[in-house]
Formats: sequence, structure tokens, C-alpha cells
Amino acid sequence: MNSILTSPAAATFLGIPGPVLFTLITVVGMAAFTYILVRRFAPLLRAQPDPRFSDLPQRLWKLLKFGFLQWRQPRYMFPGVLHILLFAGFLVLSVRSISLVVVGIVDGFVLPGLGGSAGVVYSVLKDIAATVVLAVAAIAMVRRGIFKPKRYEVPARYGKDHTWEAVLVLGLIIGLVTFDMLFEGSEAVSQMRAGNDVGHLLPATGPWLVAYLLGAASPGVLQAVHLGGYLLHELTFFAFLCLLPFGKHFHVITSLPNVFLGKLRKGTIKPVRWDVKEEELDNLKSLGVKTFEDFTWKQMLDFYSCVDCGRCSDNCPANAAGRPLSPRFISIKSREYAFKRYPIFGAVGPAGEPLIGNALHEDEIWSCTTCGACEEECPVLIEYIDKIVDLRRGMVDEGMVPQSLQKPLSALEKRGNPWGKMEKKRADWCKEAEVPVAVLDGGGSAETLYFVDSITSYDDRMQKIGQATARLLTDAGIEFGILGAAERDSGHEVLRFGEQTLYQSLKEQNTEAIQATGAKRIVTADPHAFNALKNDYQGLPPVEHISQTILRGVREGRIAFNPVEDQSKVYTYHDPCYLGRHNELYEEPRQVLESIPGLRQAEMERCRDRSFCCGGGGLMLFFEPEEEQRMGVLRVKMAQEAGANVIVTACPFCLVNIEDAIKVAGLEGEMEAIDLTELADRQVKRQVTAIDNCVNQ
Repeated sequence: MNSILTSPAAATFLGIPGPVLFTLITVVGMAAFTYILVRRFAPLLRAQPDPRFSDLPQRLWKLLKFGFLQWRQPRYMFPGVLHILLFAGFLVLSVRSISLVVVGIVDGFVLPGLGGSAGVVYSVLKDIAATVVLAVAAIAMVRRGIFKPKRYEVPARYGKDHTWEAVLVLGLIIGLVTFDMLFEGSEAVSQMRAGNDVGHLLPATGPWLVAYLLGAASPGVLQAVHLGGYLLHELTFFAFLCLLPFGKHFHVITSLPNVFLGKLRKGTIKPVRWDVKEEELDNLKSLGVKTFEDFTWKQMLDFYSCVDCGRCSDNCPANAAGRPLSPRFISIKSREYAFKRYPIFGAVGPAGEPLIGNALHEDEIWSCTTCGACEEECPVLIEYIDKIVDLRRGMVDEGMVPQSLQKPLSALEKRGNPWGKMEKKRADWCKEAEVPVAVLDGGGSAETLYFVDSITSYDDRMQKIGQATARLLTDAGIEFGILGAAERDSGHEVLRFGEQTLYQSLKEQNTEAIQATGAKRIVTADPHAFNALKNDYQGLPPVEHISQTILRGVREGRIAFNPVEDQSKVYTYHDPCYLGRHNELYEEPRQVLESIPGLRQAEMERCRDRSFCCGGGGLMLFFEPEEEQRMGVLRVKMAQEAGANVIVTACPFCLVNIEDAIKVAGLEGEMEAIDLTELADRQVKRQVTAIDNCVNQ
């Protein structure tokens, strides 16, 4: 088709031929972009190793699901839909941007495959995408610049507000699509005047509107708009490209690789060093993360990939309780520290500078409960728990342990439990279990091992969970044993609090004791022990939570329940973090509740993968954080708002915290808490034969 306009490749600009000018712009733009990227990725080359290329099919699936399909974006519906539209538009327009770069150098250039009818189809799709991107960017600019959602706020202690950067980038996006519309719309007017068909120009799209507005423009104006639109588009395109690595919009470049390289197994903690075996840890001069270069390259990529959307902090229970932790700013402060330490221009900062006290602070790192809410919400799969554990490892290695944790850690080292109680008392709870419990510390064997863990063994209130569990296992026809004095704390929280050497010792003792029993299956009522044995330990038989065991008993007809007596009670199930988010056991406990006749249930707004941490996991019972309100109190109020007066959980730590929170909230007599095992034990149909003592083997 002939045009009355001169194309960019055939025009001159201030005496410079178009191909020369646009080749220069492209070469300078790409050279600058490459230089900036090399400088930005310099710290990754000095970082610790991190194997992230295993199981390619699973990684490709995650890339498709969370990267290209933007799976988590609709969890915040309105901004999520905006982002999906913007992302989809970018994917479509990226082809156009590549093509436009060459158009100014090679006259009439068309990307291979986009000639003929395919080109017409793409042109229509591209015009729709550009129009949608323009509208979405304008809406987002107003939203960020005027309405300013609360989760985007930056408290003074965390530094400067980032609104200006978001508005600037959105403005550049608006400029890119607008300049392309001017370029294409003026070309469409030219084609119409030459008598050519422009039927592909879809009404109500940006290029169509430009063509309508320029319909009566003089040839000179039309030519100026055509060439000016192209020149401004190219300048804006390379300016936008080079600006991305300077702030939060670096995620435009790094987020898809970050999703592809993401963690594949929930509930796990990375080793101290990927290239060092456990038995070689004593040879390391330093444990954990102390300087920026102690992070792995993937952890650094996480910092670059943070979208600064605030979803992590918006769902962080520690942040909601007023603790000095905001996961969002762990990433942002670390990214800004990386930019400062590895500047685009100038020398790298001095080696050996500690992170704690410079970029990050002790109190924010200890405030984390490792509940996983932040990671579950992040649309680009940023991993926070491993970083926090690595930072804790570094602090423990330097002797920077909170005062309130020193005593339980010392007790764990001496007695294998945080209370420092005698090992021989571990099995005392089973004397009142009313069923035979085989204690295997004398070297006996059992096909099923009930791993009790410390809190259920020693806490008077939580021993009821152990006794209920023993009775339910018997009801299900399962012969089982416990380790008794041979059992040690699972070390779940010890590992996550950074005491690596102590954790190794606990794990080795438990592994040896468990393997000596010849058990073919392990059952536990403690999600923390469940997660430790399932995901942290190696070489053990399959592990299941008691909720799975009960449900199987119900389905096999071994366990049946009586109807609830008090029909006025409304029950709500609280998902423990390490049963739910970390191991995705959401339905089994609920199905147990559903199998109890007459039991009325209500769901809290924050449930399943958005459950709210009780704040009491493991050693958190001993930790004394700075906070405005207890997490457990916030959770109890959520249950109250749901219309429930009984909170059912499936974790002894949750039960401790929620029962205490009910008292603190002044709701005694109005609300109660009960463990799933206790409720099932209370409602089960059985004939009871009392047995008052444990059976030693």
C-alpha cells in the first residue's frame, strides 16, 4: 500500500538520515541497558550458590500458572484485574515494540510471520491491547497518586514514599502507547487519503480515535505527528528500559525468571549452605547471613523482583499485631542496600559490613513467626522464611539471641525440651489415657509410632490432646507406641530460630530412636512436629497428622460420632499455619467436623491459605516481642465476627494461645477453644475400658 507520508527510515531528522539516527538510538539505548544490568547483577555473582534448575516440568508449570496466568493477582480483585490486563497488554505490545525498533532502520520492516492476514489479526489485537493498557495505566495512576491505598504507604521508619516512581513509570507507559497511537493513527489517515483499505482499524481503539481527530489535518501536520510520534516512542522506549533497574519496576525484568526459579517444596528450610553437607558444617568459619554477600543469588533476585504491592505485609499477622516487622520492607530495604552497595557508577562498598544494624534490625527478624502468610500472598513467589532463618543463623552465630529465648534453648540442649523437665517424665501423660500405650524407650517395636513432641508431653493442659489422640488411635484399630524418654523435641522451631547445631543434635537423636522402633508409619497431633518429621528430617517412614488418621477411621467405619448435645454452639475451624499453608491440609480437619452430626460450622473470613497465625508456634511461646496487640486476640475477634463461640484448632500451640487470648479479650464464658482431637474424642461412640498405666516394652 502506498502512503503519502515519509516513513521514519526514509526521513531525515535535523539533517540526520532516519536509519542512522535510529541505529544510534538503539545502540546507545541497548548499550546503556546492558551496562546497567551488568552492574545490577554484579552482587549475584558474589553471592552464595543456590541450585534452582531441578524438575524443569514443575518449574515450567509454575511459570505458566503464576507468571503468565497471574494466578495470585485476583486475590486482590480490582488491582489484580488491572495488573492482569496491563501484563497481558504488555505481552502483546512487546512484539510491536520490537518491530518498531527495526522500522526506523529498515523501511517497511515486518516481523516474520506477521505479514498478510496474520498481520491484520495481530494489528487488531495490538490496537485493543494498547487501548486497554492506556486506560488501565490511567486508572492505576489516579489510584496510586490520588486515592493511595493504605497498603502502599511507607511509614517514616522505612524511608521515602514510592508513589512518585509508580506514577512516573505509569506515565511512561501512557506515553509509549500514546506515541504509537499517533504514529499508527496518522498512517491510517494517510492510507485513507491514498484510497487504501484500513478496515482493520477497529472503532473505539486508540489508533482509530487518533485517525478520527486527524482526519482533516494538513499533510504537514500529519507528517509531523507521524515522525514525531515514532521518535518520541523510541526515545521513551529506551528511557523506560533503562529506568526499570533503578527501582521497584525492576520486577518487569526479573519477576518471570523469579517465578520459574521459585521454591518447589513448601514447609522446608534451605540448608545453611547448599554446597556444604551437614557433617561439614563444623568446618565453616561462619553460619548464616551476616553480610549481603552471604545471601544466595536467588535471595538477591527476590529483592529485585519485589513488586512493592504490600500484599505480604497486608497479610502478615506480626505486622497486624504491631510488631516491628513488615515483610515488604525486608525486600525493599535489602534492595536499596544492594543498590547503594553496588552502585551503577562508582566502586563497590567495603567488604564485611554487617547487615543487621545497617540495612535490617534484630527486632524485625525475631518478630517473624514463619507462618508463611507473606509467601502465600506474593504474586511473584518471593521467599521470606529462608532469608529470615538465614539471618537468625547469623545472629545466633554472633551470640545475638533474645534474652527470653536463651533459657528454653539451653533447656533444649540439656534435656531435649524447652521446659527443662526430666526425660523420664515424657510418658507420664499416658497414665490417664484410659487405653494401653506402649512406651518404646526400652527398645520395643511398633508398626505405628505416635510422636508426641514436647508441649503435649509436659504441659498439663496439652496432655489432654495426647490422651485424646491415644484413645482415637485405639478406636481406629491402630496398635501404636511412643518413644517416651527416648523422644526429643522435634527441633522444628529450633531450626527456624537459627540454632542449627542444636537442631542437628535433636534431629539425629530422634531419627535414631524412630528407626530403632521399626515403625512403618508416624502419626502426630502437632503440626510443627508433623512438618519437621515430614519436611526437615530424612530417612523416616511416612508421616500423617491425626486429622488424616481420624478421617480415614471415619471412612472405614471404625470411628463414628454421636450428635452434638448443645445445638446453640457454632464452631469455627482455625487453620494452623504448619498444617495448612505449609502442608496444604485444609479439608481433612473440616471433613472430620462435618462427620459429627448436628455440628454447626462457620468459616472465618481469614481461613485456609489466608488463615491468621495465632502467634504461638513453638518457641514463640517463650519469646517476648514488642507488639501492640496479641495475634491470638485478633484471631479470637475474627471468630467472634464470624458468629462462632467455639474455636476448633488442630495444634497444641494454637490451643495455648487461643485459650489465653480468650481470657485477655475478656470473652471467658462467651467463647471457648478446643482441639480437634478433644472434640472428636468427646463425640466418638465407644465402650470405654479404663487402664491406668502405660505399658512398657
